[in-house]
Amino acid sequence: MDLRELTVNALAQNKRAALLLIGGAGVAVLGFGLGYKYLRKPEKVVRVGVVSQLLIHPLKSGRAVSVALAECQEMGLKFGELQDRHWLVVTEDGHMVTGRQEPRLVLVSLTCEGGHVCLNGPNMEELRFSVKQPDNPVIDCRVFGADIQGRDCGDEASCWLTHYLGAEKTFRLVHFEPQMKARRPVESEPLFPQYDVAYPDVGPVMLLSESSVKDLSSKLENDVTVERFRPNIVISDCEAFEEDSWEEIQIGSVRLQRVMSCGRCVFTTVDPETGVITRKEPLETLKSYRLCKPSEKHIYKSSPLFGQLHTVKKTGILQVGDVVYKISR
Repeated sequence: MDLRELTVNALAQNKRAALLLIGGAGVAVLGFGLGYKYLRKPEKVVRVGVVSQLLIHPLKSGRAVSVALAECQEMGLKFGELQDRHWLVVTEDGHMVTGRQEPRLVLVSLTCEGGHVCLNGPNMEELRFSVKQPDNPVIDCRVFGADIQGRDCGDEASCWLTHYLGAEKTFRLVHFEPQMKARRPVESEPLFPQYDVAYPDVGPVMLLSESSVKDLSSKLENDVTVERFRPNIVISDCEAFEEDSWEEIQIGSVRLQRVMSCGRCVFTTVDPETGVITRKEPLETLKSYRLCKPSEKHIYKSSPLFGQLHTVKKTGILQVGDVVYKISR
């Protein structure tokens, strides 16, 4: 029996029932139509900038490696055997060591050539060792209070770092390998989407615009460069802090989803060219005009915001010169 027959029968029995039936059917049809329209709503794509630099930091707190092209994987940027923040300096008991504690780490360069890791630093001879060292022990490490593993890179790497940093305590170098269990950043739970990282602070991809850095430099006695803030993707051809509003972006075949702003700490006061920490600028200036909204203090506390952290919705290849598109619906 179709809708028309049902209506006629109901009308014969009860006019009120008929009206309810017709009204309900109309609402159902309207609801379906609106739902279908919503599901079919096209994406709005707007050009917002251009990729000017791609930076991989293989060693956490170490010197950046600038590349023209990189794979954007779920756990960050990769170029050959170099993966972003997949090597980490730890103490003998496995606690991470960064530029906050050892500022001169920013001058250490970790690169890979022909299956070998190359460590370089000021007044140090280059150290080379195999990327894959399956006979070395796996160490339990602590990164921001979370447990994560790392393959020990051997005694030579340990001696090299210990000598370079000139400390009485012993340091070791560990490598995060593909089969190891990644960690969920403590700061992102439970307010933000679940995602995995190796040794980054919070997000797998950090994005920053040249204009934002230029805006900050205009307020400082001495200019600063993007390298001080350790982004992975640097954007040109946009306004200062415009990246704050990009919830979802497309770069080539890569789709990125914003998670949160990057709250800044004392590490920004380490000069990437000298390895000297001042504990003042540019952090104090950032605090004067880049604090979060009062409603977000439970997330960022007193940390100024500079740059945006993203997860990878769709993997692919990134290249310098790629156009950046903002996606909205």
